Amino acid sequence: MNGPDRFEAYDGAGGDGHEEGDGQGPGRPPRIPTPRASVEDSGLPLPALEEPGDAPPLRPVFEHPVLKALLGAWALAACSAEEATAVEEHLGECGACADEARRLREAVGLLQRPDSLDLDPGLRTRVLGACLERRPPRIPVPDWAAAYDAETARLDALLQDFGDAEWHAPVRLRWFRADEATSRRTTVAGVIAHLLSVDGLVAVALGLDDPLGDVMSRRPTPAARTEAYWSASHFPPTRAVRAPWREQSHSIVRTASFTGSGVGGLPVPYGDFELPLHDAMLDRAFECWVHAEDIADAVDYPYDPPSPRHLHRMIDLAARMLPDVLAHRRRNGLAAPAHHRHLVTAGEPGRSLRLEIEGSGGGEWLIPLDSPAAKGSADHEVAHVALDGVEFCRLAAGHVPPQEAAAGQVGDKDAIRDVLFAAASLSRM
Repeated sequence: MNGPDRFEAYDGAGGDGHEEGDGQGPGRPPRIPTPRASVEDSGLPLPALEEPGDAPPLRPVFEHPVLKALLGAWALAACSAEEATAVEEHLGECGACADEARRLREAVGLLQRPDSLDLDPGLRTRVLGACLERRPPRIPVPDWAAAYDAETARLDALLQDFGDAEWHAPVRLRWFRADEATSRRTTVAGVIAHLLSVDGLVAVALGLDDPLGDVMSRRPTPAARTEAYWSASHFPPTRAVRAPWREQSHSIVRTASFTGSGVGGLPVPYGDFELPLHDAMLDRAFECWVHAEDIADAVDYPYDPPSPRHLHRMIDLAARMLPDVLAHRRRNGLAAPAHHRHLVTAGEPGRSLRLEIEGSGGGEWLIPLDSPAAKGSADHEVAHVALDGVEFCRLAAGHVPPQEAAAGQVGDKDAIRDVLFAAASLSRM
């Protein structure tokens, strides 16, 4: 069969009787499209081309092993934005990786030291200093009253948010008496009442009202005044004691400021001894800090030591009191006898112990051993004791046993023992 017959047979099957590719059958569209006209030949404007940046960026695809390896960096917030997004989407789909990520995040939390809610103890001093540089006060607070002003303000800030439960939390006051540790149980409110009673010694010396009022104490000592105040209360002290204590502390600072620096030598009797006002204010600042720590321990709250400048002055006061305490203990048979039969002449050098205080507020003091009137001398040094500053203050507060307080000691063992026990003897209720 020839070629044309083959085409005719095929076309007959299609039912149109024309050759393939003809496209001219009646009522039928062409089987092969006609050529299209170019847009460029039509005179119409050309369509805008898409910019390369218009297309959404392709996100990297991370496999499971890669995402698992990124969990540590993700927990430390060290991933890039794309990696962090991929890891977080994966954690919603993979339970094993989600558990591992949770454990890593908890571990990171243990590595970070939580920030204390307490303000830096030196912040108040820095802020006041900056303010006073711009505008000096008309009536400045004496330098020797600054520590008391700062410590009462810090304790008042601690008490500010206490509820009834905290005010009645049990507190144990500790001190040394006759070389034996002793204590007294009270409450947070009872501690503030104690501070109110003893600060009253300074208030009375400045001509202010005595917080005990008509209440009479057996002796004009801090302990006797406190017991008298507690006994005169019909009920245990409550949060109401904060207001009179706060007002009294403000009045003491205000009166000392108005009176001027010349009043610093005014004697303040403590019953068994007396201190000049500038030392009594340091003593009250020290007691305020120590009892603030007692209160903070009772309510399980952190409390920082005083600023280094104030801590140094408190340590200096204790070091200056040690020779008199040593002489008193020697008279009562509680210390080793003097090295010489006769006391050293006043102002002359004598046997000495070097007290080295390390850390914040530290320094060195030469403590005369044989007479309170003697002069400490490096040439006559027979012993050397090194202590941390806060540790020494806790020893002087009766919170650390003398046998455990020394960080380092060299020289005459009797002299070292006498000084450590004398430091603990500075403590009282």
